Amino acid sequence: MDLYLFTRKHKEDNEYLIPNKIKRIHITNNLLNEIKKNRINILIYQLSFPNEIKILNNLSNVKILFYQHLGIFDWIYGNYYIFKSLYGEYINSKYVVNIIPFENDYLFKKWGINSILMNNFITYNFSKVIPSNLSSDKILMIGRGDAKKKRFVIGIQAFEYLVQEIPQCEMVIISDLNGTFVLQYLMNNINLENSIKFMGYSSTPEIFFKNVSLNLFPSISEAFPLVICETKIYGIPNVLLGLDYTTISDGGTIIIYDENPESLAKSSLDILKSYQYRNFLGIKARNSMKNYNNDLLLIKWIKLLLSIYNGNYYYEKLKKYNEVLSQFKSLQIIKRQINLLEKRISVFKNVKINNIENFTFMENINIL
Repeated sequence: MDLYLFTRKHKEDNEYLIPNKIKRIHITNNLLNEIKKNRINILIYQLSFPNEIKILNNLSNVKILFYQHLGIFDWIYGNYYIFKSLYGEYINSKYVVNIIPFENDYLFKKWGINSILMNNFITYNFSKVIPSNLSSDKILMIGRGDAKKKRFVIGIQAFEYLVQEIPQCEMVIISDLNGTFVLQYLMNNINLENSIKFMGYSSTPEIFFKNVSLNLFPSISEAFPLVICETKIYGIPNVLLGLDYTTISDGGTIIIYDENPESLAKSSLDILKSYQYRNFLGIKARNSMKNYNNDLLLIKWIKLLLSIYNGNYYYEKLKKYNEVLSQFKSLQIIKRQINLLEKRISVFKNVKINNIENFTFMENINIL
């Protein structure tokens, strides 16, 4: 069996190690040619190009597995045109991997998308991690600081309230410094340059986890955020803004449902002012990650690929082994997310659950 890795980019520094036995091929506009040339039987497609997905769906001699790294809210908030085009093509796709339970188990069934739920692989081994001792008044924000959806601005604004209550409080921002001028300008404008440290990109962020007491995660949308996985494995509580739908949202997290920096600050203060409370959250956070096992997930992926190779019957049979999120929990999530949509995008005002469940209705919404 030959394995190929098709990449849009050439080899980069600090990328994951790729075994030598895997043949790496740089793809520009020649994906179909490379599929035919190398006689690919199964292609795992991880990009979000609707036109290319449409072409791939029309191939008759190759089985395509579309792996979604992003969720519907990434596109609804980020690019609604792509949202409509992309999920319209997924409806016509035979095999789709989804990583968000309420989408996979409820919403996609309403939309007619044939998907199977998988987790992401995680970056740390639970048994080899020494948890944070939660002993400091130190707060983290980790991610791409220049990305609009990460909303680090809200985290910095919340921190301004925090230092008024806890003057010795410190925020550590782990992010590539490129594109963070706006954040650094805000920091200087509200006189927090002595309390906030921009550490730059780090491939080993765990070196900052030793005594951190809290991770702020103000992102507007996510699918399977590894930052939350990593901090939870280290027993660090998280405060999230509305992200109640990811697999790892529960356990050692506080979820608030508005964008008000004062609300974020208040929840953070509750954690920072009580060691007993943050220790309780930290234990819950770490325990919630016990069931994430890369070895077991690898076995599930092998079964998935074998089922696709052997035919649709086996794929459908494998799907039945997954635990399904209850309809009640799915509807509760949808209700809360509709409330947030109404606050964030005016055209969603008065949209109901039955509208969200109808993809044709969603297609006809126009967001300027």
